[in-house]
Amino acid sequence: MGNWKKTAAALLLLAMLSGCTTTSPSSVEDGTAVGGTPSQQQAGQESSSQSQAPESAVSVAPEQQEVPSDSSASQTSGEIDQDKALSIAMENASVPEDDAYNIKVERDGDNSIPIYDIEFETDYGDYDFEVAIDDGRIVGADYEINEEWLSRLGGSQVSQEDAKVIAASKIPGSSREDIRIQEEGDDGRTRYEGWCQFDNMEYEFEMDPETGIIFDWNADLQD
Repeated sequence: MGNWKKTAAALLLLAMLSGCTTTSPSSVEDGTAVGGTPSQQQAGQESSSQSQAPESAVSVAPEQQEVPSDSSASQTSGEIDQDKALSIAMENASVPEDDAYNIKVERDGDNSIPIYDIEFETDYGDYDFEVAIDDGRIVGADYEINEEWLSRLGGSQVSQEDAKVIAASKIPGSSREDIRIQEEGDDGRTRYEGWCQFDNMEYEFEMDPETGIIFDWNADLQD
């Protein structure tokens, strides 16, 4: 009977010692497994979280927007080209394009104004013009038509009042009231001599009364 009690006590002690070293399933699931302290378990979790880079951590460079070029910098608004300047000069001189030859158009400067210096010839006279590049304004002109050509070029007789209207049509913005005119004939041929000062320009001209053609024209920009 004493031996049986000793054996039962030994088995009970062995069972108690086994219960202290056995790990329960729930302890594995909730992260409290034997052999690891809470601080070690936390360090392991942090290491695991750091080893997995979140997708949002990948940075994407923003697209570079294309800056539009300023095409207007290459040319100032309002400037005219050489062809336009030549057209302005011929229209002012009442010269058809087909009549002109030996045409020369060059960029130049006069009175600090950028201009096109224009020269051309016809069978009945030579022409010089200065046309402002920035706005196409005529700032200088000088031409003379051979009087022998006046009857060939045609036209009709004009009065002094008509002559004023014709002259004013060659001076942008002016009217016949701005034109001063008188009749001359000391050399045996009647002609109208005229003068005008308008918009900082001075004009002098001679007109044939029989045809209404201005055969001598001079325009100068005033200082």
